[in-house]
Amino acid sequence: MSAIRAAYLERTKSSAGLFAQATSLMPGGTSRQASFWAPYPLTIKRGAGPRFWDIDGHEYLDLINNYTAMVHGHAYPPIVEAARKQIGDGTGWAAANEPQCRLAELIVDRVPAIERVRFTNSGSEAGALAFTIARIITGKNKLLMARWGYHGSLLEFEIGSFGKEGPLTHLATYNDLADFETVLSEHGDDIAAVFLEPVLGASGVIRGEADFLHGVKSAAHEAGALFILDEVLTLRFAIGGCQAGIDIAPDLTMLGKIIGGGFPVGAIGGGADLLKIFDPADMKVFHTGTFNANPVTMVAGEVSLRELTAERIERMDQLRQSLQSGLVGVAKKHGLPLATNHYGSCLNMYFSESVPESSIVRDDDDVIGKFHLACINHGLFIAPRGMIALSTVTGDEHIAEAIERADMAMRDVAAEIE
Repeated sequence: MSAIRAAYLERTKSSAGLFAQATSLMPGGTSRQASFWAPYPLTIKRGAGPRFWDIDGHEYLDLINNYTAMVHGHAYPPIVEAARKQIGDGTGWAAANEPQCRLAELIVDRVPAIERVRFTNSGSEAGALAFTIARIITGKNKLLMARWGYHGSLLEFEIGSFGKEGPLTHLATYNDLADFETVLSEHGDDIAAVFLEPVLGASGVIRGEADFLHGVKSAAHEAGALFILDEVLTLRFAIGGCQAGIDIAPDLTMLGKIIGGGFPVGAIGGGADLLKIFDPADMKVFHTGTFNANPVTMVAGEVSLRELTAERIERMDQLRQSLQSGLVGVAKKHGLPLATNHYGSCLNMYFSESVPESSIVRDDDDVIGKFHLACINHGLFIAPRGMIALSTVTGDEHIAEAIERADMAMRDVAAEIE
């Protein structure tokens, strides 16, 4: 047995026991694929700031922050205080609440293309709702997305995230404008919307070129389709999201993660003319949800957005640069090839000479799997696919600590692949 795997099994016995129980209650022991890895995932007991602790009592420096959602780390005191107060006042009722107006106003002020907001309980729901809007507005039924893009767990999106087309899903190559134009030219009569991420997150932090995104928007409009930008992950990169940086105004914007302050959330934002289909005075589609815009999520999201300032965004970017440089250095020290993609406060690691087209088609699965477990053994938590997302509570001392722990993990990996 691998020494790395054996060490993981030895230090995580309580997690192993709870996972065995979970498999008798839930398929595969989980309700979230992204939180599973072999031989079994950790079970976390609590988190605070940039760290969390598992049920075996081990402490970890968290460098993925729930896949970018915990932009202020764990149990961020201002969010905890706001949520605790709201919980004491009630967690939901079948009527309006004040916090939803405050959070909506923050979003509208922050993102110029958004005039109206519709809240959901996840980014996946936001994607499904965006597709519904597009189908009603255009009278067409299909969508076009990037191969290996990710827009949530709606079946039509999941098919595309694995690089496959489906009955309602067309695919084209990311950053290849000609390919998108060809698909829209051939199938535009059926395509209601084009969905794109300005940065492919699940596929490895791949930056979309500005000319590509602007070109796809133009081609979508020429084909009579809506252009929908998925900023569920990327709103953390700038005050107005990636769209502000490249001066593009999508028809609809998908939001989630950081706008909930650690609670379940999603939203669709766009022009008043498009979102008026939900207005009860002239309703074109019935959309509801027991916990949509619930006051606890709204107050947490309000704090999260208000405290994600331009200065903090820039600081996270600087720390990511330091971490990236340090990781490359320790990989070289141990004779391991290391290539990285990055954008803002996020990066993705590949133990190969160059970055692949997507994390889905990488050729270092064995090495990255060993490195992920080795990192855990040394108290460092990253995504199994090598993704890292920093938080505003990350400091210079945490970067130094992360590099030191990654050094030990790479030493263990190098010893196993000699």
